[in-house]
Amino acid sequence: MTSRQFDGNTLLVASHNEGKVKEIKDLLENLRIQVVSARNLGLAEPEETGATFRENAELKAGLASQATNIPALADDSGLAIEALGGEPGIFSARWGGESRDFNLAMEKVEKRLAGNKNRSAAFVCALSLSWPDGHFETFEGRVNGSVCWPPRGERGFGYDPIFIASGMDLTFGEINPALKHSISHRADAFRQLSEACFAS
Repeated sequence: MTSRQFDGNTLLVASHNEGKVKEIKDLLENLRIQVVSARNLGLAEPEETGATFRENAELKAGLASQATNIPALADDSGLAIEALGGEPGIFSARWGGESRDFNLAMEKVEKRLAGNKNRSAAFVCALSLSWPDGHFETFEGRVNGSVCWPPRGERGFGYDPIFIASGMDLTFGEINPALKHSISHRADAFRQLSEACFAS
């Protein structure tokens, strides 16, 4: 089935996470689309009641698009750790408490692993593009790797300082942002979305 093409000039990024908004803006840079964020428009953050990354991405995109009558792009992503049964997963941000303190969240990861030698993990991202008529196009990307301790690097955001992609020695918190944008879970999902919905 053919994916719906995006033919507008304004896209709402349905996120209050400025780190995510910046990454998505960077990924959209070459498309000459005006990008506005949910925070810019004063939209409330919806409760993420989905059971999967996909469900939460579609929930956020759909609500934002319906509220503004603008096509909306939402991301739901997180860190899935093999030894923790895929946790923190969709609760990745919530592991940092109400203030979304990722230093606290990373400490919780290390405490839960408690010396476990299996450090395999993956960053997973679902990107959903929703139109005001209720149509969705959703894509899931991932990057495999492992978690390390202690955290390393000041770049990126979230769990980046403890995640090392397969085949690399540096964490996502240490590598150049342009390199991260080319190999990340969000970049993987965005490539799929771009090919399906933003083809020239």
